Amino acid sequence: MLDEAPARIESGRYFNRELSWLQFDERVLNEALRDRHPLLERVKFVAISDTNLDEFIMVRVSGLHEQVEAGVTERTPDGLTPEEQLALLRPAIQALMETQRACLRDILLPALEAEHVRLTTLNQLSSTGREALEAYFEREVFPVCTPLGFDPGHPFPFISNLSVSLAVVLDDPEGNRRFARVKIPTVLPRLIPVPGEPETTFLWLDDLMVANLDKLFPGMTIREVHPFRVIRDADVQIQDIEAGDLLESVQASLERRRFGSVVALQINPAMPDYLRTLVIEKLPVDPADVYVVDGPLGLGALMELTRINRPDLKDPPFNPRVPALLRESDIFSVIRDHDVLLHHPFDSFEPVIDLLQQAATDPAVLAVKQTLYRVGAHSPVVEALLRAADRGKQVAVLVELKARFDEENNIEWARALERAGVHVTYGLIGVKTHCKLLLIVRRDREGLRRYVHVGTGNYNPATARVYTDLGLLTCRSEIAADVSELFNFLTGYSRQTRYRKLLVAPYTIRQGILDRIEREIQAHHRLGHGHIIMKMNQLVDPACVDALVRAARAGVRVDLIVRGINVLRRDHPEVAAHLRVQSVIGRFLEHSRIYYFRNGGDEEVLIGSADLMPRNLDHRVEVLAPIEDAELRRTIRDDILEQYLRDEAGSYVLEPDGRYRPPNGGYDVQAELLRQAALEEATVTPLTGSVGLRDDLET
Repeated sequence: MLDEAPARIESGRYFNRELSWLQFDERVLNEALRDRHPLLERVKFVAISDTNLDEFIMVRVSGLHEQVEAGVTERTPDGLTPEEQLALLRPAIQALMETQRACLRDILLPALEAEHVRLTTLNQLSSTGREALEAYFEREVFPVCTPLGFDPGHPFPFISNLSVSLAVVLDDPEGNRRFARVKIPTVLPRLIPVPGEPETTFLWLDDLMVANLDKLFPGMTIREVHPFRVIRDADVQIQDIEAGDLLESVQASLERRRFGSVVALQINPAMPDYLRTLVIEKLPVDPADVYVVDGPLGLGALMELTRINRPDLKDPPFNPRVPALLRESDIFSVIRDHDVLLHHPFDSFEPVIDLLQQAATDPAVLAVKQTLYRVGAHSPVVEALLRAADRGKQVAVLVELKARFDEENNIEWARALERAGVHVTYGLIGVKTHCKLLLIVRRDREGLRRYVHVGTGNYNPATARVYTDLGLLTCRSEIAADVSELFNFLTGYSRQTRYRKLLVAPYTIRQGILDRIEREIQAHHRLGHGHIIMKMNQLVDPACVDALVRAARAGVRVDLIVRGINVLRRDHPEVAAHLRVQSVIGRFLEHSRIYYFRNGGDEEVLIGSADLMPRNLDHRVEVLAPIEDAELRRTIRDDILEQYLRDEAGSYVLEPDGRYRPPNGGYDVQAELLRQAALEEATVTPLTGSVGLRDDLET
């Protein structure tokens, strides 16, 4: 797909953001076709691509449906109405689904079989294997199955989001036609290991259930069985009411998500028209949103396959390094003497955990304040905060309950923290708190001192092992004062909008970036050699895009490393000559946000949580912090950004015609950063596997 001219890319100043997102998912899928990755890692890329597409439909496509139903005709910056976007997206989604299955069927499954790993069918198994699976069905599957008939006495059953179901057509003993739905149980693995086979062999649970449906419908004659899968609107709106009620509001929204309207139906090509019509009417779903899929439904289940014990088919493990400064000295004394930069996952996340754990038990620490967006189900970060509260520290935590798809975890952590006496707030009305901040107040020998961590990623050690992110540890007084005042804004009634060193959305990030781009243009006119480098997840904001294009037209060298959505076009020769866009897809999910300006030689580097998107700049609390240590600025420029710009192994480069040129091998930035990390003695548990390259649309 990547080598085809994208006819769906429109003329004008911008690419369509939704179509650009699908291009990103195509790049993820393309990695499954490349033998630079071990075989099971390639399988993982297929699973991730399909999971990404599910979330895209649940959030972005559902949002377009809502706009169409509301009669919205406002055009996006690229000139399309919601209805026109849907018309373009549907064939692109269908094509991506077909390519995913073709990749699995034609390339990966034969390659797996050559490595003695098989996804098989029942009739290909030995009698021993079939008998073992029949016993498994009786023991594990049958008890959790609930066949649901629908007729005048039985209403059509509710079909839950992302569930795979079997539409069953039966005849009763009197010859009457009956219909039933059987859900593939989500409490069981979709891929069942087959015992007694000479190779590592798996069978889809769906196939096992089809073969044993007679046990669920004794006395009935089964005429037809057809799988289908429903994708519902998951972009529920949370009502921002009084903070004390926000937790209940989020809980209610989670329940509403289960019952969101159907925005896509996936069916098998063998499903007859009459049955398709019946399912469409009963759900209901727009016939235009029915996708015919020749192959397994819900390919995210392939992640189960990657758990087999075949290290020869996976990325090799490695040990993240602990910077030498932090290995032997007290972490507070290190931060007093030096700003510390951590580059995850090449640098371990353990120093951040250690800082929190020391703060929890250090008698000199008086207060700990932190923002939590996504922390995972088992969080040493939260455990350290609970310990700090138990030791009498003043602990204040902002838990963002509205972090999409992590609401349930965050609700549980918020309650646990409240029970421990922590001051918990849930965020601000109308915006999400997405910034990643930690503030520790400590009584040092010289008096009170504030220690700060500013991150580009979440306080989740699991994702810090597979996402590339940056973290800054500092006690610089002006930055620390800014962070302290920002916490007052987040937890109290402060109306502060300007800060000494930080750029803070929704107030100053956009204008701060625009001012710096304009400054770079003026410096280039005076001195030449203007250079802007930006690394981010998404580039969508029209004002920022226009400013970057203006800089390129002025002759400033503009290098953009944009992992996912990019709406900036470089089809004008003056722009293409000076502006480059690349997207790096590799073992790790590129997640760090870095903004570099040469500034006539007085270089400026900002890091933080914000992408250049309207939602980040207008509807979130975000932070960009300056790197004030000259050596760390050099490290980010030379050892990170310039290395990424050299990458040839994972970089997809945007051509003037709107296509992304796929990589052909060569210099591999992630592999080089791993190699450099391995040169230092490793002190933490080996990391295995590769990225869960899941772009949840709001990372």
